[in-house]
Amino acid sequence: MNRSLYTALLYLLLPLLVVYLAVRAFKSPGYRGRWDERFSLKGLQQTDLLLHCVSMGETIAAIPLIKQIQASHPNLTITVTTTSPTGSAEVVRAFAGTVQHCYLPFDLAWCSRRFVKQVAPKTCIIMETELWPNLVHYLKANDSKVLLANARLSQKSADAYQKRPRLNLPMLQSLDAIAAQSEQAAARFIELGASHEKVTVCGSLKFDLTIDDTFIEAAKALRESWQAQHRPVWVAGSVHPGEFELMLQAHKRVMQQYPTALMIMVPRHPEQFDAAVTAVKQANMRVTRRSLHHGVTAQTQVVVGDTMGELLTFYAAADQAFVGGTLIESGGHNPLEPAAVGLPVCVGPHHWDFKEITQLLAVKGALQIVDSSEQLAQTLVELLVNREAYTQASDAAKQVVAENRGALKKQFSLVESLLSKV
Repeated sequence: MNRSLYTALLYLLLPLLVVYLAVRAFKSPGYRGRWDERFSLKGLQQTDLLLHCVSMGETIAAIPLIKQIQASHPNLTITVTTTSPTGSAEVVRAFAGTVQHCYLPFDLAWCSRRFVKQVAPKTCIIMETELWPNLVHYLKANDSKVLLANARLSQKSADAYQKRPRLNLPMLQSLDAIAAQSEQAAARFIELGASHEKVTVCGSLKFDLTIDDTFIEAAKALRESWQAQHRPVWVAGSVHPGEFELMLQAHKRVMQQYPTALMIMVPRHPEQFDAAVTAVKQANMRVTRRSLHHGVTAQTQVVVGDTMGELLTFYAAADQAFVGGTLIESGGHNPLEPAAVGLPVCVGPHHWDFKEITQLLAVKGALQIVDSSEQLAQTLVELLVNREAYTQASDAAKQVVAENRGALKKQFSLVESLLSKV
């Protein structure tokens, strides 16, 4: 498949894209507006730099980089795009009008062409592996310098790229620089055809997560407001449908030995908040929703984290964490957030999107891979019983994060290099 065939196929799928938006809008309020942005019908201003993220995780990782660019180049105009309401909310929260923000349009040729013509960036930074053939094509037609930042590429994704070389090879070879998260990711990009001299191993920006004392104190205050200082507290973070029941089964097993244990269950997507609450009620457990601010009592067994932007706070208020999307075949989410606040971490076997980071934490003893709710409960209980093992895992988690900082400096250096060429 080449780009022309890809473009034609997208046009044929246009009715399905509209249906997709309609279904998402039915499930989640965040998708009910701003359709003009999805089809590049919103008027936009020209800016010097375009930075594209996908969703909340990529946006959080990009925020320190964007802020450093703003500090070093205060006159640089910036557009930040995302594809999800959660990512959009993070941009608004972090930059409050200091950047132009919208959703990235669908990769229909006329949408991408109109979008690039309007924004006409001199430089573009694309986070992780959010590569779209038409977007990249029209950026290069505009003579934009394009950096793939914080680039990760699992073997599964590399295999998928390999199946369509006529579509993907021109796109990869047109990139001006790739800042790979790991040696493995760098090797995969080069094997796919990216120029060796354009690939630099920089590490993951997610290691450069900064957590100050004020944040930690606020998380402790939240736990105290719940009167849970002396209760075992664990977070099931970024969990998906298919994992809700597994988390509740694990929590029931934990409560058999620790009856006062409290679980904070945070669904990955807002449209699943109600389903998570329903699952808790069907399990005959006492639940409260964080959004209602009704408070947590000694009788509360589960808090459903149905708010945006508080997951890291929940991690900092807890003792242990499970990171979701890993007991189902989804690829997983970032285990560095709980590790950065010193939590021992559990994940399931399906963590390929964060394979290198997961292995690094596991080798140091900060993370354990579990394959069932039973094993998850057993691991949680073991660390509650064995305080020495808990302390070792907690210290290892913080040590791994501290030892791997520095990606921000390296990737900012690449950005500076590209900015100097325009």
